[in-house]
Amino acid sequence: RNVVWRPVSSLHIDRHHLHIVSIRVGKDGKRLNNDYIHRRSKRATNALEKKYGLHPSGNSKQRLEQGALRKVNVSEGNVKRQVGNVLKALSETYRFQSLDEYRALLSLYNITVEEARGEVHGREYRGFVYSVTDGTGNKTGNPLKASRFGKYAGYEALDNRCATSRTEIKEKELAGQTKTTILATLRQASGKNELIGILKSKGIDTVFRETDTGRIYGATFIDHNTNCVLNGSRMGKELSANALQEWVVAASSPIPTGIGTTDPSQHTGEREPFVPFTKQVHEPGEDSVTGGMFDLSIVPGTDPEEEAFRRKMQRKKKKRKGRGI
Repeated sequence: RNVVWRPVSSLHIDRHHLHIVSIRVGKDGKRLNNDYIHRRSKRATNALEKKYGLHPSGNSKQRLEQGALRKVNVSEGNVKRQVGNVLKALSETYRFQSLDEYRALLSLYNITVEEARGEVHGREYRGFVYSVTDGTGNKTGNPLKASRFGKYAGYEALDNRCATSRTEIKEKELAGQTKTTILATLRQASGKNELIGILKSKGIDTVFRETDTGRIYGATFIDHNTNCVLNGSRMGKELSANALQEWVVAASSPIPTGIGTTDPSQHTGEREPFVPFTKQVHEPGEDSVTGGMFDLSIVPGTDPEEEAFRRKMQRKKKKRKGRGI
């Protein structure tokens, strides 16, 4: 009311917006009260957002809760801005401990990430390259370097995020709640698709990694209740890729009818309780990592069981080449 101000147009962060610039002296020459100016201006902008139906300017967690974060859609244009919005919100809100877990989280929003290594002027370079994907996970368009978005999307920031997440998940025992929900759902569901659907209704998204023949070699669970992203094997052998693959096979097998058995009354038509597969590719404790995202040379995968599977497939390919097959 008694303020000299003017709007200033700006494009410096890849979106057109306005700054309101003023001085701290009123029209009458007296000093204006600027105590608690941030709190007062925030109330004013919140009122304007509500009055005119604008997108809220709250933090990333608020945007996620209000459903403001959406999958990247190339047809809507300004792909860089869409990807940047997703990366910033997810990196600030979710806890993940490996590149595979981070990649699984991004896949929910049609984004994938790969590590880029090289050497510039004699110095080793390690960074990330992001790509947009279609509905089936195939890359589309040109890749985007992490440096185009800011430090929050880069190697160092995400490595630190992994270390912080690992500490928080352990100290707050966040994985236990997710594990309990998944195990209960495994006893309830009758197949992979039903498992995915029930978990989704409980606030947990499931990302399976499968071979061309449909065999599961990795699984990641994104719990939106705790904002934790967890590889299955990280929660125990009963949720490893081998155990889940065995469960899928058992779930798709016909239930015994009791015909030809000595005691038909033992078969009630109900599914047997889920008993986890005990023979594992990796030894116990291999997931108990204490360092950052890449301490175990885990690129492109970070799950020891998945890495063992990949190495096995690579050896098979080499043998075939050696035999001229």
